[in-house]
Amino acid sequence: MENSKVIDAKTLFTVDQEQEWIDLAKEGDQQAFHHLYDSYHRKIYALCWRMLADKEVAEDVCQEVFVQLWQKINNFRGESKFNTWLHSVATNTVLGHLRKNKNWLQRVFSIENQTIEDISVELTDHSGLNELDKQITKLPERARMVFVLFAVEGYRHEEIAKMMNIAVGSSKAQYHRAKGLLKEWVTYE
Repeated sequence: MENSKVIDAKTLFTVDQEQEWIDLAKEGDQQAFHHLYDSYHRKIYALCWRMLADKEVAEDVCQEVFVQLWQKINNFRGESKFNTWLHSVATNTVLGHLRKNKNWLQRVFSIENQTIEDISVELTDHSGLNELDKQITKLPERARMVFVLFAVEGYRHEEIAKMMNIAVGSSKAQYHRAKGLLKEWVTYE
């Protein structure tokens, strides 16, 4: 069997090396876990940032994802690719963070009422982000989350509906809303 490679911005490693790091991390090897962290940190941060649209919160939640990874790595059985499983852990951590940190007033007056200009002000220090990422962060919260989960992370609407406790039709509607807004914003800029 050919030794397939996984390409990351910082490292080039084989699937066999990754599996070795996973196995060692399961045994408590911090160096092996550090290799996994280095390999996936940027991708997980990008997911957190896209879903949360707040740099500081995304950094905190990204760190929480890796704390969860350290605690739950023994749950990885290899039935899927490691990065797929890790993205699932990250998505659930982000959704848990959102549920835990929304008080009753925020549920009534959602971030969706925040103007695009208010959100844009938060983006001024993100010069390294590509234009699509900047546009995604302008989306209303639910539309942004569904768009990221469906279009970027590849989840099905049924999975998204279950994760977010919404109807499948709501997931589809939020995705189309996000897609329409992005198309409108890209067209006019």
